[in-house]
Amino acid sequence: MNQFSVANANEDAVANGTTAGSDSKATSVLRLYFAMLLRHRWTMLAIIIAAVLLGLVVTLLSTPQYTATSRIEISRQQAKVTNVEGLQSDDAGRDLEFYSTQYSLLEARTLAERVVRDMNLARSDEFFASQGVDPDSIGQGTAAADRNARERVAIELLQDNVSISPIRGSALIDINFTSASPELSQRIANSWVDQFIRLSMERRFASTADARRFLESRLTELRSRLEQSERDLVRYASAQKIVRLAEEQSVDGRTRTTKTLVAADVEKLNDALAEATAVRVAAEGRMIAARGRSLGDPNQQSEVAINQLRVKRAEAAAELSKMLAQFDGEYPPAKALRDQVKSLDAAIAREEARGQTSLVAQYEAARQREAGLRSRVDALLGRLNQQEAASIQFNIYQREADTNRQLYDGLLQRYKEIGVAGVGVNNIAVVDRAVVPDKPSSPNLPLNLALALILGAIAATAAVLVLENLDESIRDPNRTSELLSVPMLGAIPASPDEEARVLLADPKSSVYEAYLTVRSNLGFTTDHGVPRTFMVTSTLEAEGKSTTTLALATTLARTGKSVVLVDADMRRPAVHRYLDLPNNSGTSNFLSGDDNLQSIVLKTDVPNVSCLPGGPIPPSAAELLAGDRMGLLVRRLAEQFDFVIVDSPPMLGLADATSISRSVEGVVYVVEAHRTPVRGVRSALDRLRAGHARIFGVVMTKYRARDAGYGYGYGYGYGYGRDEEEDEGSEQRTER
Repeated sequence: MNQFSVANANEDAVANGTTAGSDSKATSVLRLYFAMLLRHRWTMLAIIIAAVLLGLVVTLLSTPQYTATSRIEISRQQAKVTNVEGLQSDDAGRDLEFYSTQYSLLEARTLAERVVRDMNLARSDEFFASQGVDPDSIGQGTAAADRNARERVAIELLQDNVSISPIRGSALIDINFTSASPELSQRIANSWVDQFIRLSMERRFASTADARRFLESRLTELRSRLEQSERDLVRYASAQKIVRLAEEQSVDGRTRTTKTLVAADVEKLNDALAEATAVRVAAEGRMIAARGRSLGDPNQQSEVAINQLRVKRAEAAAELSKMLAQFDGEYPPAKALRDQVKSLDAAIAREEARGQTSLVAQYEAARQREAGLRSRVDALLGRLNQQEAASIQFNIYQREADTNRQLYDGLLQRYKEIGVAGVGVNNIAVVDRAVVPDKPSSPNLPLNLALALILGAIAATAAVLVLENLDESIRDPNRTSELLSVPMLGAIPASPDEEARVLLADPKSSVYEAYLTVRSNLGFTTDHGVPRTFMVTSTLEAEGKSTTTLALATTLARTGKSVVLVDADMRRPAVHRYLDLPNNSGTSNFLSGDDNLQSIVLKTDVPNVSCLPGGPIPPSAAELLAGDRMGLLVRRLAEQFDFVIVDSPPMLGLADATSISRSVEGVVYVVEAHRTPVRGVRSALDRLRAGHARIFGVVMTKYRARDAGYGYGYGYGYGYGRDEEEDEGSEQRTER
């Protein structure tokens, strides 16, 4: 693919829309990664095999480890043996952090210290041996420093080998301990659970102890305040002569009424006053009624006596009237009846007078009693009003005393409850105690090999990425123009240097078609087609520079044009070897002053191709090339041949190519794929540009499209894939 086909491909991509461009980019990225892996496949395979072998060796040499497991249940709701509320609410354990806190507590260093002390592991050589630690290396445990060191190491070993495994979706937790001794693993796993339960209980008891100490100080303070408030209440009641008999409270509980002795006396005297008033009113009514009647003693006994006397008088008057009807008034019996009537009238008058006197006396007595009671009630009301005014302050003292008493009673009850709740709460239960494991938990050969394979793949991928990042060589022909800022003339498929010259003779070979593409692209570099004089150079030696020179000469000669090859690499001439020509004289002779050009230009077996060998190696090739003879050589050859192609020395470290570039139209630059660093190529091109050389383009040699992963963009015919597969493992970097 040349630069024009690349442009056409870009135009087609734009025409197909954004989606096609995105798909193409994604495919390109995948191919890029695939090519990267393919290029380093043997490195990756070696790393993976080494990792698997290392995993196998480590597994076979590892000491068998046994894991014992204890299972516990940690409930959110705490089991309350005493049914007494603890310091924390029942919902406190429902937080999301609850179980995370419990997991951290199970892995705490404090718990490991308790297990070490409980099992005396700091002095157990068996424990250290089961963990692969030499007991003698950390002291015998006789001195205090040795004991501390052994205890510290034991704690660290416990923490490193214990694991907490929550069971998903439940309140169950597995505590696992691993060591080389199955019995020791079982004992430590069970001790870990026991110490965790004890530590949890002690922590709760410690928290209640702090609360009890706080409550004790508060109780002492409240007791003093309660005593003082009660003293103030009693002192004030005594000073105000307030004697409380009872207290009443309203239904809503907001209003309290205190019944004192004065209030009770007022109530009783008021009732007596009301009764006396009623008696006085009744007596007054009877007295008034008695005055309005002739006879009118409301007294029942007096009324009965008067009625009896009136009956007797009526009987006596009736007999007197009857007798006077028969006899005259002087008749003794009649006279006696008349006297009897008079005596009865006098008796009735006396009785009526006595009744009126009694009513007046009763009225006076009732009135005086009423007046006395009223005066006493008024006096008590005055005292009651004074007490009511004093009751405001009294109630203040009363409320303060009641409040202090309630606080004291509440704190005292809480103090008693906490003392019981601190030891009665437990939310941890042992579900399964650890048993002695009957088979080792590690090493697990299949698992270790799988992990080694995965880690090896990761390490291989990382190594490939590192190599790719360190590799600054040019691999993608499509990016050559972007990286070097020069046109891309073509990519030459890889082939051994011996076969390259054979393939150049076959017009159907991929190598020939690739160089034919380079020749075609050279035709677009100038306004007169393929430049008549140009040089071929490279950054380093053995990049295919000489082969490219010979190939371009061959493809140009097939068009019927005459071509001459000039080997200007007088330090290490090689063109004569490719063409099986002698190197007795050549370029160095002409540059040294030999003008007999016809005698040193040799015919070759390639039709229309002649060659000017490098000639004897001069003492200073740079001085020869720096003169004007090189330009004269090119001009004289251009007069005799259609094309003059100069095989130049490589650029790196030499000034030869820069000197030669001034004598030709331009430069064809050869870059070996996957070898030449970008920085070196850029530096060489900058040197050529500094010498005012015209760079026609870059030819990428030894390019493997499948390894690079760039598709078929630089493939040449049907034979390309076949040739590449056949020659894949035989490339040698000896070509120049």
